[in-house]
Parts: sequence; C-alpha cells; structure tokens
Amino acid sequence: MSRVAVVTGGASGIGLGVARRFVADGYRVAILDRNGSAASEAAAELGGDTIAVEVDVADWASVASAFGRVRAELGPVEILVTSAGIESFDALADITPEIWERIISVNLTGTFTCVQAAVADMLPAGWGRIVTISSSSAQSGAPNMAHYTASKGGVISLTKALAVEFARSGITANTIPPSLVDTPMVDQAVAAGDFPGLDVIVPMIPLGRAGTPDDIAAACSFLCSDSGSYITGQVLGVNGGMYI
Repeated sequence: MSRVAVVTGGASGIGLGVARRFVADGYRVAILDRNGSAASEAAAELGGDTIAVEVDVADWASVASAFGRVRAELGPVEILVTSAGIESFDALADITPEIWERIISVNLTGTFTCVQAAVADMLPAGWGRIVTISSSSAQSGAPNMAHYTASKGGVISLTKALAVEFARSGITANTIPPSLVDTPMVDQAVAAGDFPGLDVIVPMIPLGRAGTPDDIAAACSFLCSDSGSYITGQVLGVNGGMYI
C-alpha cells in the first residue's frame, strides 16, 4: 500500500506543488490548510487518494483533530512536509507582541505541533520522513523581518534537533530554505509594496530565474523517498545558487 503523506499549507504555493508531486509519486496525500475551501479545491484537482483537511497549525487542538482525521481516512502518517507559514514586513520598533506571537505561533509552533503529531505515528512504524520548509532569510537576514527570520531560524534548529533525536528510529528530518519562489505569497508582498518585483531580484540569482513550487517539490520527493534514507539533519538550499 502507498505511503501516507501530510502537506501543511498544501492549498497553494509551495505546499500545493509538493502535494501535486506526492500524488504523482503514488502517495495518499492529506492537504492541510487554514483555507478549507481552497484545500478542497486542490484535493479535487489533484485526484487520487487525496483529502482536504481544514486546520489552524497555531492551534494545538486543531492540529490534533486534523491528524486524527488523516489517520481515520488514510492511515498512519509516514511523511510530513510543513509548508504552512505566514510573513509580515514590519520595522523592529513596530513589531507588537500580537504581531510577534502570530508569526511565531504559525511558523515555528505550527511546525512543532504538526511534527509532534506525525512522529506519534512514525515511531511505532520505525520509518518516517520529515521535511520542513524554512527560509533563506534565516540564513542571510532580511530587513523589516526580524520576527519572520527568527521563526524560520527556529525551524532550522528544530529540524536539526529532530534529526538527532529520531535518527535511530528510522526517521529522517531535513529542511529546505527556499530563496525567491514565484508563489501567491510573493505576489501579495509585491502588490503591498513590501517586496520588489521579480525583475529586481531575478538578476541576483545565478541561475537567472525565480524558483517554482515544482523545484521545491522535486527536492521533497527525493528526501522523502527510500533513496533519501541516509540524509538527515541537512539544510538543503534549493535557491538557484543565490546562497551557497
């Protein structure tokens, strides 16, 4: 029987690209997203053994309920890709406690809660694959994004801790920190005036183009396959050579 894969933030952008690739790989896929209707549309589009589950990854009870539904409808979770995330552009002095908590709760705590839920299935099976989606901004720094870069830096460190803790249990954990990926999130940032257009950033990328969700999905596919069994605790920069 095919493996069960959970993709958070799977209704759009990188998450949708990963979900699409996993369906092509023959997995049973659960698309978890805060936007339940978009998740349902994505699941219907992808077909196969794909389900949509509405979830707020920042809410522990919501995560527990979502993973319970995945187990009931597809089976124990064997693969997890955490793509759910939000960003915000705020000068340091303008970051309120509420803004800080929201970014951290979704990007970092939300990654942790989903990992904790998935590992509960992976440990008895003696097999599991975890890929977190972090950000190259956590490696390079970014202006007006102290909260975002802190959250994604936490994701990188969390992933390394997971790799060490569960290495003897047949579970690997790696993180992909994308640089510029052409997604709706980037379009929204450009429209809001928070981020320069692709035409400004692309010339800085050695390969001469923005990344696509399919680029990230290809790396996830390999890391989550049997061929990726000896890779764990790694930061795999799928970034067109922008950060090497």
